[in-house]
Amino acid sequence: MVDIPKEITETAHHHRVAVVWSVLSAEIERFAAGTGTRMTILDVGGGSGGFAVPLAELGHEVTVVDPSANALASLRQRAADVGVEDRLTAVQADADELPDVVEDGAAELVLCHSVLEMIEQPEAALDALAAACAQGGAVSVLVPNRIAAVFGKALGGQFSSALDLLVDVDGIIEGKDTIKRRFETATLTAMIGSSGLVTEQVHGVGVVGDLIPASVAEAEAGTGEELREFELATASRIPFRDMATQIHLLARKPIR
Repeated sequence: MVDIPKEITETAHHHRVAVVWSVLSAEIERFAAGTGTRMTILDVGGGSGGFAVPLAELGHEVTVVDPSANALASLRQRAADVGVEDRLTAVQADADELPDVVEDGAAELVLCHSVLEMIEQPEAALDALAAACAQGGAVSVLVPNRIAAVFGKALGGQFSSALDLLVDVDGIIEGKDTIKRRFETATLTAMIGSSGLVTEQVHGVGVVGDLIPASVAEAEAGTGEELREFELATASRIPFRDMATQIHLLARKPIR
């Protein structure tokens, strides 16, 4: 059983973050076993602090870089509400401005969740994430999965849209998508490798969670907990991993 902080378990869809949190928890434990100290964490695009605040509650020093002033205001308020404002720094900047606001090698753990699909040059952003990560540190990346999007549209009977997603190199529907691209595991790991990082783990997030009608979850007592356990059990298993709504990847910066 993964020990998820109360900040996360109280959210309506905590099964969506259970897999990511399990990976981050293992990385934190690995770091603590080696050094016995708390981590310095950078959360790029961390918004109002869905991960940053719980991590600060655990005693880590967290910097959130996000372009939204409103999101950062909410972050500061949430941090104040739980008494961790002294361990949390908010910086207003875009991902491509990261080299200007964060020192190279500043963080033992770098998060970049739901960001790469929104920007024009994900390769440049990955280079900046790698630069900000300390040698031996880890980078956590979360992106939408192209295969899942194709499958989801087809299951909904939207075969034309499914075909558009299938043939478009970036996995988007022209004129209908609010994001710029979707990813597949092979293309994402190749981009990660080009930035100088080494992929260690790949997990699927949302194998079936987004396919289950809300009425089913509400009708069955304990479904939420069982769904969470199912997601954790299937996240790294092929073919389930490759059908998930999102791809989560943990990469490491080699020690040179």
